[in-house]
Amino acid sequence: MRDFQTIQNETYDLIIIGGGVNGAAVARDAALRGLKPILIEKQDFAGGTSSWSTRLVHGGLRYLEYFEFPLVRESLREREVLLRTAPHLVKPLLLTVPVYGGRSRPYWKIWAGMILYDIFSYDKTVPLHRMLPRQNFEQLFRSLDKENLKGGAQYYDGQAEYAERLCLETILDAQDAGATVLNYVEVTGLERERDRITQVQCQDQLTGETFTVSGHEKTFIINTSGPWVDHICQRGKDAEEQEKAPIGKTRKIGGTKGSHIIVDRFPGTPETALYVEAKTDGRPFFIVPFLGKVLIGTTDLPYDGSLDTIKADDAEIDYLLAETNLIITTAHLTRDDVQFTYSGVRPLPYAEGKKPGELTRKHILYHHRKEGVNNLLSLIGGKLTTFRHVGEEIVDWVYQKRREKIPHCPTLQRPLPGCILQTDKRIDQAIHDYRHLVSVPTIQHLFKLYGSKGIEVLKLVDESPELAEAISPRLPDIKAQIVYAIRSEMAHTFLDITRRRTTIAMQDHYGLDAVPIMVEVAQKFCGWSAEKCDRAVVEYHHYMSNNCIPDYALETQEEAVMQEV
Repeated sequence: MRDFQTIQNETYDLIIIGGGVNGAAVARDAALRGLKPILIEKQDFAGGTSSWSTRLVHGGLRYLEYFEFPLVRESLREREVLLRTAPHLVKPLLLTVPVYGGRSRPYWKIWAGMILYDIFSYDKTVPLHRMLPRQNFEQLFRSLDKENLKGGAQYYDGQAEYAERLCLETILDAQDAGATVLNYVEVTGLERERDRITQVQCQDQLTGETFTVSGHEKTFIINTSGPWVDHICQRGKDAEEQEKAPIGKTRKIGGTKGSHIIVDRFPGTPETALYVEAKTDGRPFFIVPFLGKVLIGTTDLPYDGSLDTIKADDAEIDYLLAETNLIITTAHLTRDDVQFTYSGVRPLPYAEGKKPGELTRKHILYHHRKEGVNNLLSLIGGKLTTFRHVGEEIVDWVYQKRREKIPHCPTLQRPLPGCILQTDKRIDQAIHDYRHLVSVPTIQHLFKLYGSKGIEVLKLVDESPELAEAISPRLPDIKAQIVYAIRSEMAHTFLDITRRRTTIAMQDHYGLDAVPIMVEVAQKFCGWSAEKCDRAVVEYHHYMSNNCIPDYALETQEEAVMQEV
C-alpha cells in the first residue's frame, strides 16, 4: 500500500513532476547528493517519450549539419558512460549509411561528418568509422538499392533495446538512495503564494485518493513532464483564492510526432543497422535489428493532438514500409508484415515556422522566474542518451539557486543497479543452480533484461516451480517475471508488465495471448481480485486498440466479426 498520509506530512527539497528517464535521473542524482526528492508520474514510469524512441544511445550524426557540436559531444560522452555503467542494457551497435548521388548528403559530406564524429568521441571505446567505396559496399550489402549508389560509411553508436528498463533502474536506484517515487499519481494543481509554488495537489489514479505534497522555503518544483510541460504549467492555482492562475502565457513545447513499426526479419535484412535517407523525400530514418526482429522508424510530423492517445496512422505505416522496400529491394514488405507499432511526441521547443527536422534537439532549462514563479524549472527537450547529464545539470542548478556548495556528482561513475557483464561468474552459477527448472536461454535472457537482478527473478521459482513456466511458447519469458514486476517493480497494470517491465507486447502479438496468463498469475501469487483483473484486461485491450494495433488491422477484424454474425 502507498502511504499518502505520510507523504502529506513530509516536506521535500525537490518535487519532480514526470517519471520519464529525465525525471528519474533528477530524482536519482538529487537523492545521491543528499537532497530529499519526491517524483510524481501520472502514468507508469517511462510511459511517455522514454518508451517512444528508436532506442538508440547515440551522438546524433545529423546534428552536425546544424552545427550543434556541444550536443554531439555531450551525447557521445554520455554514450560511453552508459556503455560502462549499464552494459546489460546498452550495447554497441554498428550502423551503415548508404550514400546515393542526387540526394541531400553527398559522399564527401558523409565522410567529413564521420571524421568529426570520431573527433568528438575521442575518448570512445568503440572502433573508428570506415568508408566503403561503391564496389566494397555492393559486395557487403547485395540487397540494397544500387541506383546512383556512391558507396557508404560505417560507424558505431549504442542501442538500448530495453529503454524502459533503463528508466526503471534509474528510478529504483533513486528509491534506494532515499527518493520517494510514485507512479499513477497525477498532479492536479500547483498552489502559488506570491512568487513561489508551496504545495502540489495530487490524485492517485488507482484509488481516486487526493493528497498534497508540500515544500519549504528552499524547495524547487522540477517539471520534467516532456510533452505535457505546458499542461502542467496551466495547473497553477492561487493559494488564497483557489482559482486558476496559469504559469506563463507562451507555449514552450512544439512537439513532433514520431512513429515506428516492428516487422519480422525479411529477405535481405542487413546484419547491421541502417541509417538511410528516404528515396522519395530525403528524410532520414533507421532500420534497426531489434530483439530478433526489425525496428523501422521514425516519422517526424507536427503534432497538436491528444498526448494520451497517439497511434501510427495508416499513412505513416505505409510510408515506412514503402521506403524500406525502396532501400532494401528484396524486402517486399506489406501491411501484413507489421507486428507492432508505437508512436509518441518529441518534447521539442516551440518555434513557429520551423520544419520538424530543423528544431533543435538540445535541451533547455527554462526558469519560470520571468513568469512570476521563482521556484519552478521546466525541462524542454532532452534525449534518451543524455538523461544522466540532464539530472546532473538540474541538480547543480538547484544547489546554485539554494546558494549552497555543489556536492560532487556520483552518477558519472556509479553503475545502475543491474550492472553486470555477460561473462560474470554469477550467471554461470545461476545456470548451474537453476537449469533443472529453467532453460539456459531463459536464464541468459533474464540476466540480459534484469542484469544482476536476474537472480531475484529466479529465486521466485524456489517459491513455486510453476513460476518457471513460459508465458508464451515463442518467448523466453517466464511467469516469475509477472510476479517480480508486481511485487518489486511497482507494476500496477498488465500494460506495465508487457510493455515496460518486459517487451512481450512488442515481440508477441501485442501481448494479447499473455493476458490470460497474467490474470492467472496475478490472482494466484499477487492477491489481485477477479474484479481488478477484469478491469486490467479491459484497459489493456483498449490501450492496444487505441495506440498500437493499426487502424487497418482493426477494420479487418471488425469486418471478420460482422461476417460471422
